[in-house]
Amino acid sequence: MMFDLRSDTVTKPDKAMINAMASAEVGDDVFAEDPTVNELQERLADMFSQEAGLFCPSGTMTNQIAINVHTRPGDEVICDRLSHIYNYEGGGIARNSGASVRLVNGDRGRFTVDQVKGEVNPTDSHYARTSLISIEDTCNKGGGAIYDVDEIKKLSTFAKMQGLAFHLDGARVFNALAENNTLVSSYGKHFDSISVCLSKGLGTPGGSVLLGSKSFIQEAHRTRKALGGGMRQVGILAAAGLHALEYHVPLLREDHDKARKTASILEEQSWVKSVMPVHTNIVIFDLVEEGGAEQRCHLLEQKGIRSMPFGPSKIRFVYHRDITAEDMVGIEAALRS
Repeated sequence: MMFDLRSDTVTKPDKAMINAMASAEVGDDVFAEDPTVNELQERLADMFSQEAGLFCPSGTMTNQIAINVHTRPGDEVICDRLSHIYNYEGGGIARNSGASVRLVNGDRGRFTVDQVKGEVNPTDSHYARTSLISIEDTCNKGGGAIYDVDEIKKLSTFAKMQGLAFHLDGARVFNALAENNTLVSSYGKHFDSISVCLSKGLGTPGGSVLLGSKSFIQEAHRTRKALGGGMRQVGILAAAGLHALEYHVPLLREDHDKARKTASILEEQSWVKSVMPVHTNIVIFDLVEEGGAEQRCHLLEQKGIRSMPFGPSKIRFVYHRDITAEDMVGIEAALRS
């Protein structure tokens, strides 16, 4: 058997999700007439204490739309050096919005309000205008690390005091919420905009929802149009999202438990130098052999595990709903061999 741990985006819809998609009521979403899309947008907005939502093809698009709405050309965005918006979105901050980036050297993708205070530019016209603070929870490149909710509150308060927008890249936000036992509504109210991805831990075939105020989403709709993100009878995908919110969110901790079990196995292996502490469903580990990630991933695939090189000597595993308890037996055997 082949166990695909490259990403939690590799999941396939189960029969129940397919049935939900097949029976979805649809309409033209560009005209805001798809009832299933509207239901998904409204449900997520209500969950996260936001006024409105906008369904988009991907998390990259929802992030890039948010940045575009919050900034003007020449503005500056504060984010961590490990942020997805900086590392993995094709230079979209510069390409789509003409904005620059101020990087913070946080802890596994998480920074504190004290670190940010010195990064806001003066109002002097010689400097780029700081307009947005963006965080990622959980942080992919930080091994699924979770933000401290009290720190999020402090960052939100600071952003408001400075007149800055505060955005959440919530690609795996439900993984974070499953661990920190925080109400979604109280968590979401700290942000001016939130990107919620449906195709990772929630296991849908695609789609993300951008959340914010009614005026923000109205402008986001314009930006989505300019980026080519308008879709038509897309309720078939929105139905998968509604199904996942109902049935998949409660199961996320199982993925976390599997990741922790795998981390403990990896720590015993002679070819593993160290394993990053596991917070959620991502396992990142360093190899003993320098620069050996590509070769080790090839060897792992020969044993039945598909993985992702995450640097010259790092490998990433990501657990998801398609990895069963029976699969864990096979993964353990492969790692020990």
